[in-house]
Amino acid sequence: MAQAYQGQGKVLLCIDDNQAILEYERSLFEGLGFNVVTTASARHGLRLATTSTFDAVLLDYQMPDLNGHEVATEIRRMRPETLVIMFSGSEIPEETQKLVDAVVPKHGEIRALLPVVTRLCDRSSPSPV
Repeated sequence: MAQAYQGQGKVLLCIDDNQAILEYERSLFEGLGFNVVTTASARHGLRLATTSTFDAVLLDYQMPDLNGHEVATEIRRMRPETLVIMFSGSEIPEETQKLVDAVVPKHGEIRALLPVVTRLCDRSSPSPV
């Protein structure tokens, strides 16, 4: 499935305080034609997500300045059309799981990130006329 998917025209915002994770996400998605913007600051990521247009936001839960729930809540309020995917090594509260479009654990199921993001981005794309 991943080989056939092309992310041309899709723009992802990756917010994570771990630089290695940001580099992994950039490499994974740019290889499929996505435009990828990364930031290690939850506050900066929130500013970007609410002032620019992204097809999806990949978001860590546990970050030093704001947690993923706080960021996702504001994105939902300001840009409800934006997909929010929680990609985290932390335990995600049920309330947060209901707030986002998908949750992908960093540990154990990291390979699930690509199919989840591509499936959601495909689903959110307008149907050809």
